Amino acid sequence: MPFFEGARGRLHYRRWPVRQPLAVLEWLPGSGQHTGHYHRFARALGARRIEVWGLDTSGQGLSEGDPTAPGSLGELATDARLLAALIRRELPEAPLLMAGHSLGAATALAAFSALPDCAGLVLTGTPSRAATADALVPERLPVLALHGVDDRRAPIDPIRDWTGRQQSVGLREYADAGHDLLHEPVHPRVTADIAEWIQGVVTGAVRTPVE
Repeated sequence: MPFFEGARGRLHYRRWPVRQPLAVLEWLPGSGQHTGHYHRFARALGARRIEVWGLDTSGQGLSEGDPTAPGSLGELATDARLLAALIRRELPEAPLLMAGHSLGAATALAAFSALPDCAGLVLTGTPSRAATADALVPERLPVLALHGVDDRRAPIDPIRDWTGRQQSVGLREYADAGHDLLHEPVHPRVTADIAEWIQGVVTGAVRTPVE
């Protein structure tokens, strides 16, 4: 099993390999989740030639640490960047995108600025504390935010306001869906939307500002 030394101990990561990937997606799970929850999602993206790498946050899955104290956002972002460096060593030519759910989305927003070759961000269930006026995304960077209209853990209105202020961020809303989009009945459509958007970023069909 693959591990690396993170900010708070040894961290486990998982790779779903794809032959000649069109792109590679680094996935950061939400609080209380681990990479084992995302086999279905990763395999579906793999069928579209998008290779997924996922990180078990400190204290989750097979990673060392206290599950009640995953670390500061800065430490989580450092761990995400360390995994990105591993991905780059293995797949130096494939476009690299970063993605996350809930806490993972907040981590992706904190981490991407240190990755000059990051090709895009995918954010699901983004918490309002991460989508603040200070969380600015460069106009050059395509970003897709996906959110359930009935999300009670991270209400959608602050995300609507935030995406409306960002030139390069597009928002997909899902009626009758809550917080954990990839584990709700709407998951096939969410997965397809993510895959199609990533393919569009790589081929140039998705341009900024995102419509």
